Amino acid sequence: MQNALTGKRVLITQATEFMGPMLCEVFAEQGAEVVASAADLSQPGAARRVVEEAGPIDVLVANLAIRAPTTAAVEVSEAEWRAVFAALVDPLPHLVGAAAPAMIQRRAGKILVMGSASALRGMKRASTYSAARGAQLAYAQAVGVELAPHKVQLNAIAQNFVDNPTYFPVEVQANPRFQERLAREVPLGRLVGAREDAQFAAYLCSSAADCFVGQVFPVCGGWVAR
Repeated sequence: MQNALTGKRVLITQATEFMGPMLCEVFAEQGAEVVASAADLSQPGAARRVVEEAGPIDVLVANLAIRAPTTAAVEVSEAEWRAVFAALVDPLPHLVGAAAPAMIQRRAGKILVMGSASALRGMKRASTYSAARGAQLAYAQAVGVELAPHKVQLNAIAQNFVDNPTYFPVEVQANPRFQERLAREVPLGRLVGAREDAQFAAYLCSSAADCFVGQVFPVCGGWVAR
């Protein structure tokens, strides 16, 4: 939908990481005024401060990412567990708590969580990361149905095997072992394009998607279906 976000102010967090760069590009192409934040939201008070400094917004895109640990479950330290949840989970209630009241008051708004499909299918040596991503999706489902009567739609994208610099940098994509894994595990047979993912995100943040509340949308080339 061309210019589906015209007139909308959109706050995108971690705008230089994960899906941030492509989200900013596509949302701007769709007519949005993009407020791009690169702040570290794991710091106390940072998430609420980012929303407050952005000023009035129509859409919040909670784009949260870290490099995923690959620690065996029985070897996960307290420090790793706390750090991963501090980066991926703890900012969410503060972001939503700061952004949602104004949306509720005017009975209009969109919140989109950029999550991971690692919460939907078991992965070895990913217990900490998968648990945090699962908490994101559970939060999106619960808060989504809570905000729905106020005409505010909160949903989540659960992605994997999407072309992005945080999880699939060029050197990873060029590795023959990764190419073999891609062919073996992803029915699509390739990475989902960053632009494809961002365009779907833009759709979910447009008025055309007013009917979706508290839903989790896998974007992973069929990986969770296997």
